[in-house]
Amino acid sequence: MSQVFLLLPDFLLIVLGWFLCRHTLLDRSVWDGVEKLVYHLLFPVLLFVAILRQPLQPGALMTLAGCGLTVVAVGIALSYALGRWPGVDPRTHASGAQTAFRFNSYVALALAERLGGVQSVAWIALLIALCVPVCNVAAVWPLARHAGHNFLRELARNPLIVGTVTGLVGNLLGLRLPELAEITLSRIGGAALPLGLMAVGAGLRMGALKEAPGLAAALLGIRHLVLPVVAIALVLFIGLPPAQQTVVVAFAALPTASSAYVLAVRMGGHGSYVAGLISVSTVIGMAGLPMALSALDALR
Repeated sequence: MSQVFLLLPDFLLIVLGWFLCRHTLLDRSVWDGVEKLVYHLLFPVLLFVAILRQPLQPGALMTLAGCGLTVVAVGIALSYALGRWPGVDPRTHASGAQTAFRFNSYVALALAERLGGVQSVAWIALLIALCVPVCNVAAVWPLARHAGHNFLRELARNPLIVGTVTGLVGNLLGLRLPELAEITLSRIGGAALPLGLMAVGAGLRMGALKEAPGLAAALLGIRHLVLPVVAIALVLFIGLPPAQQTVVVAFAALPTASSAYVLAVRMGGHGSYVAGLISVSTVIGMAGLPMALSALDALR
């Protein structure tokens, strides 16, 4: 499967979730339970296993890590700034801001293997381990503030943050799971992507994007235009090795995280608006990711 079609299965799963919710006995009541399962168990296990599996050497990869964190920081700063636009609804912004800087870690791991094998997977695992906690904290903050929740309490009880931090600590401590436990957890985590994406489709209401089309365009513009451009400029200026340049630019051009929808719904945000953003982001990513890599190749 070429890079152009790498994200097509994800989009088809979103479409499948939409169809099942609206045209079969698997109606909205079923998907409410699926969302809770994905958010509280499947995605945290997926992140834990993905981070724990690949040995990390942060000390030897500080420049690569710095590039990834810089890209994420730019996305966070720009998405937060959009909340100051006149007429922007606070709840809609709090829900959608995360889509500008979060990324689909499952797609990242699959793409890394295609781009550079085991070595690229290890580099992506490092970026996931460092950037997912930052992204989740930045995603929880506006939602918690809007809903009047205690921010620190929300962080401590956020399953995605718990799973990521646990995996990172375990990796740095050299923890290795017994084979039976690793296989079992891998299978649990493997269910996160298909169910999470179908849950996005089940909650999809594309008309919700019409409630704030300017905000949606700006958030998607940050995710799919600004961040890849920042990444290309950064890796070329710093002079990373070519293989690492490719990984950082691919990381910056990923579609947004499908778990953004589940987080928005669980924290009382505008779930249907986020579902629309995720769906459009997946479509844009199918073309935008290979275009970003082609632009990097042309400028090297």
